[in-house]
Amino acid sequence: MTIHVRAPATSANLGAGFDVAAVAFDLWNEMIVEEANGAAPDEAHLAVRAFSRYASPKEWSFSFVDRIPRERGLGSSAAVVALGLVAGALAAGKEPSADELLAEGLEFEGHADNLAAAIVGGVCLTWDGNIARVADDVPAAAIALVPQERLKTAEARSSLPQAIEHTDAVFSAIRATLLGAALASGSARLFSASAGDRLHEPYRAAHAPHLAAVRDDPPAGMLGATLSGSGPTVIVWAEKERAGEVAAELAGRFPEHEVLHLPVTTTGAGPA
Repeated sequence: MTIHVRAPATSANLGAGFDVAAVAFDLWNEMIVEEANGAAPDEAHLAVRAFSRYASPKEWSFSFVDRIPRERGLGSSAAVVALGLVAGALAAGKEPSADELLAEGLEFEGHADNLAAAIVGGVCLTWDGNIARVADDVPAAAIALVPQERLKTAEARSSLPQAIEHTDAVFSAIRATLLGAALASGSARLFSASAGDRLHEPYRAAHAPHLAAVRDDPPAGMLGATLSGSGPTVIVWAEKERAGEVAAELAGRFPEHEVLHLPVTTTGAGPA
């Protein structure tokens, strides 16, 4: 028996949707699980640990295809956890709900927003163990500006303050409301207006100087820019009909970065 599953890259927060909003992209990690050939599995591996929530890994061997850049803010760890969960459920002959998968996975991936989007695809909100997929797409094209440097999420989160000014809270609350309205309505105008945050992005900006660079000198056709998860990748959101020229300009301006055009996927983790 062979189980072949895949899980998508994700971008969390989308600006002011801190710890609640995320989107899944058409960029996939894969895992192939086969009946054991004698070699013991690496039970410390994140995917194998997630697999063990539903089935014993001792009877299986595991191999991986990794396409999502690691420690760049594109949900690579969430994808790995999602791979293990869905493969384990398939091995056990179980069909858990998305909320059940999320609950099982949070032990391994502490960021519910990334994991929710990896599980169900599309644009998701998550809170208190719940997942709501609120849209199939974002009213903009996502161009990822991916630096060579890596950044651990725990390190980035440690830079966040325990309290912020009331004016900063109001700024982000306004943009979070605009973000929700933009996703629900598909309005590019509202989505552009939602760009910006003062809860987390200013404190993580030192690891992503290209965020300020694109905001200070936006390419023609850019609707906004957000830090992807905790960074250092930045998502430049472009008018859909101008995505190609925005990507080309970013590639010219940031030759040391990888530039990826990432369509949204409506499919979450599951059989490949």
